[in-house]
Amino acid sequence: MIDLLRAADYPRMPWKNGAGTTLEITRDDGAGLEGFGWRLSIADVGESGGFSAFNGYQRVITVLEGAGMSLCVDGVDSRPLLPLDPFAFSGDSRVHCTLLGGAIRDFNLIYSPARYDARLQWLRVDGEQRLFSSPGVWLLFSCGDGLRVSLDGHDCGVLGQHDCLRVEGVDGLAELCLESDGPVNCCLIELSARG
Repeated sequence: MIDLLRAADYPRMPWKNGAGTTLEITRDDGAGLEGFGWRLSIADVGESGGFSAFNGYQRVITVLEGAGMSLCVDGVDSRPLLPLDPFAFSGDSRVHCTLLGGAIRDFNLIYSPARYDARLQWLRVDGEQRLFSSPGVWLLFSCGDGLRVSLDGHDCGVLGQHDCLRVEGVDGLAELCLESDGPVNCCLIELSARG
């Protein structure tokens, strides 16, 4: 299955703690804020405050827009989190966010480590880049316009800003080719079901 998800179509959902809203990019299954194995989303954070708990999940967060933030996770301060600098923490943790210079937009992967192994990396594509892997699910999120994608030589389309390509059910090692006419930052997430 190959699905090109457009940013304009992402549904808006309330935060678990009711303090804001999230654009849900995609998830594996489950309804509402429970039951999923993994979920990818974008959140607009307008003020410092506490994060929702997601017990039993692992979280990886990245600032997309704005000056950045720092997190206090179970009483321990993080480094300053600047744009495209991912940070991982347990969904069980008590987390407080301090904005470094006004509102931010962040990108979130939340997944169940009991059900999935995950790998997240930020890439800067300028020209052509080829990647080889065999995960159960590939998620490719673009921070810019004009990111052309092919899988094993088959055209998957062109990603615009905050569009996401979801690829599942590829047997064996596959080649993902990324092309752009100028620099485009993107995030590649690989998820594999455990056992």
